Amino acid sequence: MTADAYRLAMFPLGSVLFPHAVTSLHIFEPRYRTLAEHCTKGNGEFGTVLIERGHEVGGGDVRFAVGTVARIVEAIELPDGRWLLGAVGVRRLGVRSWLPDDPYPLAIVEDRADAELAANADAVLDDVERAVRRSLAYKAELGEPAIAATVALDDDRTVRAFQLADIAPLGALDRLTLLEVDDGRRRLERLLALVEDENRVLAARLSEG
Repeated sequence: MTADAYRLAMFPLGSVLFPHAVTSLHIFEPRYRTLAEHCTKGNGEFGTVLIERGHEVGGGDVRFAVGTVARIVEAIELPDGRWLLGAVGVRRLGVRSWLPDDPYPLAIVEDRADAELAANADAVLDDVERAVRRSLAYKAELGEPAIAATVALDDDRTVRAFQLADIAPLGALDRLTLLEVDDGRRRLERLLALVEDENRVLAARLSEG
């Protein structure tokens, strides 16, 4: 193992977690109960990756190699041994190799750094924000579940960029393509293209309705 690689408990999911986004997990499978116990006694960190094929429960899944390190911010162990976890995305990760799932999924990973988003990306960031808020407004008009278009976002541009990726109404594979992009400005440009495509579809549906 090289100096920049490390061993990490992993929780494959059917969704994509971005840095600075929050997630809630209801843990009932025995191996993930053990993961929750170990993580809460340690530094509280575990990795998440999107499942390519298979399911979260039961094992035997195939997983993508880019994900996010999550840190537990709230943990409740229920009397029957289940856990309720609240976690926040911390940084992106890349999986170098998977280890045996014993006692739960484990991998050798490396961090994928994200530089602070430069000021010259402000224009595209503003374009993305307008497009995402428009998309959320369209969803509301259609009566479909979505975050409120007026949701408040962080003042830090790097954090806000990830928040916009998180709240944009996109599918898991589109979200993964965003997570895989190393350059923050290119990620924003990709997000803008995806959301504008989605907005054209949503606008067409509204006009037909």
